[in-house]
Formats: sequence, C-alpha cells, structure tokens
Amino acid sequence: MTPLEVILEAPGAWFSWIIPIIGALLMPLLGRISNRVRDYAAVLFALGAVVSTATLIPNLFSGEYPGDIKIATWIELPGGHPIEVGVLVDPLSILICNVVAFIAFLIVVYSIGYMHGDPNLTRYWFFFLFFIGNMLLLVLSDNLLQLLVGWEGVGLCSYGLIGYYYRDEKERWLGGPPPTKMYPPSHAGMKAFVVTGIGDVFLLAAIFIIFNYAGTLNFVELIEKAPEWVGAISAIPGLLSMTAIFFLGGPIGKSAQFPLHEWLPEAMAGPTSVSALIHAATMVKAGVYLVARISPIFYIGAYSLHIEEATVYFIAIASIGAFTSFLAASQAMVALELKKVLAYSTVSQIGYMMLGLGVSGLSEGAYVAGLTGGVFHLVSHALFKAALFLCAGSVIHTVETIYMSNMGGLKRYMPITHILMLLATLSLAGIPPLSGFWSKDSIFLASLTAGTPLALTLLAVAVITAAMTLFYSIRYISMTFYGPSSKFIQNLEHGGHEEKEPGERSITGQHGPSTSGGDHGGSLIKKEIQDAESVEHHAHPVHHIHEASPVMWVPYAILVILVLAVGILGLVGLFAPRFSPEMFIEKQFEMMLEHMEIPVHMEHVEVSTKIMAVSLSAAALLMGGIFGWVFYIARKIDSWLFVSRSPILKGVHTFLWNRWYMNPSYYRVFVDGLLWMKQLLFNWVETKVIDRISGAVASAFEAASNLLYGVFEIHGMESIINQGVPSAVTAIYHKVKRVQTGLLSYNIVYLVILMIILLIGMLWMM
Repeated sequence: MTPLEVILEAPGAWFSWIIPIIGALLMPLLGRISNRVRDYAAVLFALGAVVSTATLIPNLFSGEYPGDIKIATWIELPGGHPIEVGVLVDPLSILICNVVAFIAFLIVVYSIGYMHGDPNLTRYWFFFLFFIGNMLLLVLSDNLLQLLVGWEGVGLCSYGLIGYYYRDEKERWLGGPPPTKMYPPSHAGMKAFVVTGIGDVFLLAAIFIIFNYAGTLNFVELIEKAPEWVGAISAIPGLLSMTAIFFLGGPIGKSAQFPLHEWLPEAMAGPTSVSALIHAATMVKAGVYLVARISPIFYIGAYSLHIEEATVYFIAIASIGAFTSFLAASQAMVALELKKVLAYSTVSQIGYMMLGLGVSGLSEGAYVAGLTGGVFHLVSHALFKAALFLCAGSVIHTVETIYMSNMGGLKRYMPITHILMLLATLSLAGIPPLSGFWSKDSIFLASLTAGTPLALTLLAVAVITAAMTLFYSIRYISMTFYGPSSKFIQNLEHGGHEEKEPGERSITGQHGPSTSGGDHGGSLIKKEIQDAESVEHHAHPVHHIHEASPVMWVPYAILVILVLAVGILGLVGLFAPRFSPEMFIEKQFEMMLEHMEIPVHMEHVEVSTKIMAVSLSAAALLMGGIFGWVFYIARKIDSWLFVSRSPILKGVHTFLWNRWYMNPSYYRVFVDGLLWMKQLLFNWVETKVIDRISGAVASAFEAASNLLYGVFEIHGMESIINQGVPSAVTAIYHKVKRVQTGLLSYNIVYLVILMIILLIGMLWMM
C-alpha cells in the first residue's frame, strides 16, 4: 500500500496532529497578511484537530479500532527492528486525543478575547498550535522514539509559552507578595524546561535499556514480546526495578510529581490561557498517559511472569502519586495567588491519577479498575480544571490583580463567571453528583479493590487530601466572590487606584497586597485585607468591573455543561450501568486488553466495597466542609487570629507557605550550590592553579621563543640565509660577468662549446 492509502485507513489519526503543526508554521505568513486572518486561521486549525480526532470516536462504540498503522520505515537501528512512522489507534489514545483537541480548541477561542490586542500574538499562536500538534503526536504515536519527538516538542513549546513575557517587565513577575521571593517569566520558563528535562534524561536511559533487550520500541511489539525481554532483564537482579524507576522519571517530571513538581507553580507566569492548556488538558497529562500506556508490560511481568521486581513500577508511582496529592493540597490551603491555588490543585489531582494507575498493579484483580479510575479522573479533571483556569483568567483580566486578598465580593459584578466557577469548583472538590465525585470515587474504589496494606494506606492519604481539597476550594471561592469587596476592588469601582510600593507585585496595573512575609500568606483573610487597605491611594479614572465578554465565558460554560453532563450520566449509571461514563471507559479498556491478548483477572466488586468508597468520600467532604464553612463561608472564626494565637499552627502555616521548604532547598543546592561551586573553582582552581600554570607555561614558551629567535632566527636565518645567500649569489655574479667580454669571437666560441655539450648529451641519451 502507498503511504496515502495507509493514511486514509484512519485519516483522523494523522491529520489531527498534522493540521495544527502546519497551522503553526503558517502563522508568521498569515500574520503579515492580516491580524484578523491570522487569529481566525488559528481557530480553524484548532477546529481541524477537533474534527479529525472526532472521526475516531465511532470506533469506541463499534468495538473495532484500527490499532497500529505504520506508514514508512523511519530509522534502521543496529540490533533491532527498524523504527517506523506510525500511529496507534486504540481506546486509550482515542479518549485522550479527543480530550486534548476539544479543550485546546475551546482555549483557542477563549484566547481571541483574552489575548486581544497583544502585540506578540503571532508568536503566541505559533507556540500554541505547535503545542497542540505535538501533544496529539505524543498521544497517537505507536513507538517510544516517535513519542519522544512529541514529548520534547511539548516541552519546548511550554518553555516558549510559560516564558511568553520574556522581556521580564516588573509587572509580569510571579510570586510574592514581597518580601516573598518573586521570579521573572523567563526564569519560570527556563525552570520548567530544566526540571522536566531532568526527568526526560531518566526516561531516555530507560528507553535505551528497553531497546537493548527488546530490540523494538513499538508499543504493540513491546507488549507481544514482553515475556521474552522482560524475563531477560529480570535475569539481572535489580535491573528491572532500575528500568521502571528510570522510566517513571519522565512522567514524574512532565506531570509535576514529587520530587520534580516545583516547576509547575512558577508556570503561572504565562498567560492564563496557557495555564489552562498546560495544566488541564495537555502537558501535565502526558505523564499520566505514558504511565497508562506502558503499564500492561509491567502487569504482564508481575502477574503472568510472576516477577516480583515488576511491581516496583506500580508501587513507586502509587506512592509518589499519593504523597504528591497531599503535598500539593497542603500548599494550596495557604497560597495567596488565585492561579497558584489552581496550579497546586493540578499537581494534587494528577497525584490522584497516578495513585489510580499505581494501585492497578498492587493486586491482579485491581488492574482494570485502577486503569479506569486513573484515566476517568484524567478526563474529568481536564474538563473542570480547564474551566477553572479560564474562569480565573476572566477574573484576573477584569479586576487586574492576581491576589485573592485584593478580590472579594465579585459575585455581584461577574454573576456568570461566579456560577460557572462555583460548579467547576464543586466538581474539583468531589461534590456529588458532579463529574469529579464519580472519578475520584473510582480511584477510592480501585484502592479498596486492590486491598493490600499499601493500597489501603495510600487510600487513607487520598481521603485526607480530599478533605483538604474541599477546604481550599471553599477558601478560594469565598475569597474571590463572597464577603465584602476589598479596598482594592472598591477603588477600582469608584475611581481610586493603589499606589504600588517598590518591588510590589503587579500585572498590567494589577497590584498585590503588601504582607510581612510567610506568616501572613494564604488563608489569613482579614489580615490580608487589612494589609491591602493600609496602602495609600491616588485618584484614578473609574474602572468598572464587569462580566467577561461572551467569547471568553462561552468556552468555559461549555466545559461546565460537560462536567454536569458527565455527573448526570454517572447518576443515571447507578440505575442503568450502560450510561455510566466509568463503566464505558472500563468496557473500552477490557476490549483493549483483550485485543492485546493480556489475561486480566477482574474481581467482582461487592456492594459493601462501593458503599465503603462512597462513605470515605462523604467523610472527607464532611471534614473539609466543616472547616471551610466555619472559616470562609459563615466566618465564625477569624482565620488569622486562630492561626496566630497558636505557635504550632503558625509554624505549620509558615512551613506550608514556604512550600515545605523544598523550593528554597532546591535553589540552595542546585542553583546557589552550583554558583558557589563555580566561584570556588574560580577562586581556587582557576586563580591559584590554572592561572599559575598558565603563567609558568607562558614564561616557558616565551623563553623558548627567545632561544629560537637567538639561535635560529639571528644566527641561522639571518646570518646564513638572509645574508649568506645574497653574498654568495653576488660573488658568483661578479665571477660570471667577467666571462661576458662583449667580443664576437668569444661569443661564437661559447656557442660552439654549448652545441658540443648538447650533442654529446643527445648521443648519451640514445
């Protein structure tokens, strides 16, 4: 078959990533034609990706999907099969590529309003569309090497988008408020690129090991040949465990899991539309996808080949996921910036996904349940978190501040955004019957199905995290939309504006509160408002706070409608399981594993187990809801006074405000440490060793050059050649010129002698 005929077998799988990449390459040209043409073309290219991926959806309902489609040989590698260009179309890739394409398209539409008037939109659209294309290439690739192309393309685009405001104007800096350290956008982009790159190095090392033993990087072939190559690796004690840990390095970095999670909070330096793209549907989901994609191999190793080391893959990612979910949720409880709360929430919720995928391999009967729970929560989270970031962008775009302590009372100004953000927040918090409740409950159920001591311990961590999630959800909604308006909002509405202190955080005229450090961040509402009110104000033209334009709120309204639809289907699924999104995804994965010929033992889930999962969710909601209501809705207790009166609570708050001191520690070791080492090397090695060696070597060469100059140049070249040769030639000249007398008879004699010599020579040669 010709390449064109192969492509036409499943055109959507190819055009879905080709179209946005072509669109990205055309952006500079279209930008020269017209800004309007460029902007609408960006929407059309993103729509093309949506239409292409949508053509794959019927395969889910028919139960027949194209599988691995190879178009051409790409690279011939020694010691293995050739690597081919191809796509893998199965339920996992179909589900995720449709989520990516659809949400990315809505964010592109939102960007038309949010980024309106930006002078660098051509660059923005290039990176945005290139990002979409590479993410879809990543998801649809049928081999690890081709996946790495999309993987690194996504990383490159994230660097460009996070550092979009690379000129680092002071009003674009992230963090604070002072004296808390702040970071410029270019620094944030570089941090994301470097930290995720560390994980990528480990991933690449694992790929080398896999290819060395398997002789292929194709996913289908890796699974088919797993009994041979996994068994061969396991013959060397510890190598399979090391391969699993190295392989997880890439997903841990890309999905911002501990210990490579610290890049994501600073990723808020980019436009909010970028935050929605990276943190909701694309980059951070890449790691979850890759963990799910490769998990059948380690499942075969653990339960078909009975190799104990293969379970390290599942134990590691489950433990890291559970700990990361708790770690990030605790930081979200005190964060002051609206987008940063959502960023921590993203890290926490991805931890849930990793937990689901991890517990899938802790017992043989939990595999499908864990895989379903992890992917179901990926889809659910993509919907409500994209909506939350877009809502947050509308709020920041309107009130011109990133700090929640400068907000408050926005419900009456932005009623549409309020109700939509509230619904998305309730889904994030796991309030039934919204989508977040069903997807989070599926992870609880998978942990109970696994039933091992480790699974139950990690489940306890997840339940505590769920309580914390509801608490910080109530906190940020209350600080943003409820209660009295801050002095900042009042001045915007009535004609005043805050005077910005030196070094104070602002974004395009957005000002943050002045606080006295880590002890006064996050949850301390009244203290934060008092700080904001203490700033001197100037007269300023009235800035009427208003609802976002329809081109901005319609996209996140669509996402919230989908969140409600998934929730309603989940409720209906209690009585008619065929309508349940969870059951639908589970059925798809059963067919996929059956198609791969992977023997899966599925345990029957008892009703008592389901009741236990729901009870744990209810307990978490009750625990988090009570504290959230007391502090932030009813406001019966002043949060600042409650914390400040207890040295223990104040210390805990400071610990959380400083991000468990992990970020400062990383800077102290890997940034300041390297700079200190550089200075140490300069002071001791370069100055006291290399410089002295350089001086000695220079002196030696200088002495050698003087010797050469005196011996060879003066006595050799000058005396012998420059003076001797001309003198010799002159002497010969004076001798020879005597022969030339000028007399004809002598000249004839010379000619005769010359002719005799020539004749003798010719006779000799004959």
